[in-house]
Amino acid sequence: MPRTLVSIFACAAGLSVANVYYAQPLLDALTNDFGISQGAAGGVITATQVGCALALLFLVPLGDQWERRRLMLVQLALLTVSLLAVSASTSAVALLAGMTFVGMLGTAMTQGLIAYASSAAGEHERGRVVGATQGGVVVGLLLARVMSGAIADIAGWRGVYVASALAMLGLGGVLWRALPRQAVPGISAASAASGASGASGARQRYPVLLMSMFGLLRTERTLQIRGAIALLMFMAFSIFWSALVLPLSAAPFHFSHTTVGAFGLVGAAGALAAARAGHWADRGWAQRTTGVSLVVLTLSWLPLAGLHASLVWLVLGVLLLDLAGQAIHVTNQSLIFAARTDAPSRLVGAYMLFYAMGSGLGAVAATATYAAYGWIGVCVLGAGVSVTALMFWAATLHAMPRGSASLGT
Repeated sequence: MPRTLVSIFACAAGLSVANVYYAQPLLDALTNDFGISQGAAGGVITATQVGCALALLFLVPLGDQWERRRLMLVQLALLTVSLLAVSASTSAVALLAGMTFVGMLGTAMTQGLIAYASSAAGEHERGRVVGATQGGVVVGLLLARVMSGAIADIAGWRGVYVASALAMLGLGGVLWRALPRQAVPGISAASAASGASGASGARQRYPVLLMSMFGLLRTERTLQIRGAIALLMFMAFSIFWSALVLPLSAAPFHFSHTTVGAFGLVGAAGALAAARAGHWADRGWAQRTTGVSLVVLTLSWLPLAGLHASLVWLVLGVLLLDLAGQAIHVTNQSLIFAARTDAPSRLVGAYMLFYAMGSGLGAVAATATYAAYGWIGVCVLGAGVSVTALMFWAATLHAMPRGSASLGT
C-alpha cells in the first residue's frame, strides 16, 4: 500500500475519533450555556459514550455487509450533520441527542477505517498499516483536547463543532478520491454464528452477524477477562480527563481552554511511549506488561493529587497515566486477537464495548465526585478504580486460557 494512502487512513481515523473527545475541555462552557449542574456535567461525555456503544453494536458490523468505501462516505455525511446539530443546540436535550449521534458516527468511522485499512493491505504489510492507523487514533484522541481548547478560546464552544464539520467535509473529498473500491464482503450463517468470516452471504445475514458478537462475549474467556480490565482502565482514564477542566478553569488557575487542552500533548507523549507494549506482547511478556502497567496506573494518582501544590506533579501524573493506560490497551488487544484470529472485526467491536462502558461510567462518576469532594475526591476515586483493576488482574491471572496465564506471557 502506498505511504500516502497509509497516511490518509491514519489521519482520517484520528480526525474521526477526535469528534468523540472535543467536549471534555469544554464542560465548564457547556454547563454555563445550558444550565447543567456541575455534578451532572459528566452526562455530556456519557452521551457520546452511549453513542460509541450503539455504534459498536449496530454500525461497525455493517462493514461485513456494505461496500466499505460507500459506507465510510455515508457515515461521514451523517457525522457532519450531527456536528452541525450540536453546534446549533438550544437546549440540553438537543445537546445530549447531538452528542450521542456524534459519538455513534465518530466511533463507526474510526473502527470502520481500521477494518478498511486491514482489508486493503497485503498480507506482508497488514501489521504496519493497521499499526499506523491505530497510531492515528491515539494521536487524534489525545490531541482532540488541544484543538478543542484552542478553537473554543477563539470562536467559543460552538465554533469547535462547526470547524470539525468543515474538516469532515474536506475529509470526505479526500476519501472519495483516495479510498480503493472493494467487493462487498459477506458472512455465511454458520461462520457468523461462530464469529468467523465466510466467503458467502448477503445482507439478510446482518442479524446473525450481530448475534455472533454476543456469542463471543459469552464464550471467549480471554475477551471477558481482558474486557473487564479494559472497562476499569478506561473508567480511571475517563475519571481524570473528564474532571481535569473543572479545577484548572477555577481559582487559583483560571486557565483558558487552550491551556487545559494542552495537557493532551503531555498525554500523547506518554501514550506514544507505550508503543513498545506491543513488542513486549509479541515476545511473550503480555501479562508481565499488564501487571507493571496497572501498578504504574495506580501510582499515577499520587502526583495527580498534587495538582494544587505544583503543576509539575500534574504533568508527571499525566505522563504515567497515559503511558500505563495505552500499554494496557495495546496488550489487551494483542491477547484478544491472538485468542481468535478468525474474528478480528467482531472481537474489536465486542472489546470496545467495555471501553465505552468504562468511559461513560468514569465521566459521570468524576463530575459527581468533584462536585461533592473536590479534586482529592476525584483522585481517591481514580486510585480506587485502578487498584480494583490490579486486584482483578491478579485474581484472574490463572483463569486465562492456557498459553496466556503465566507472568512470562
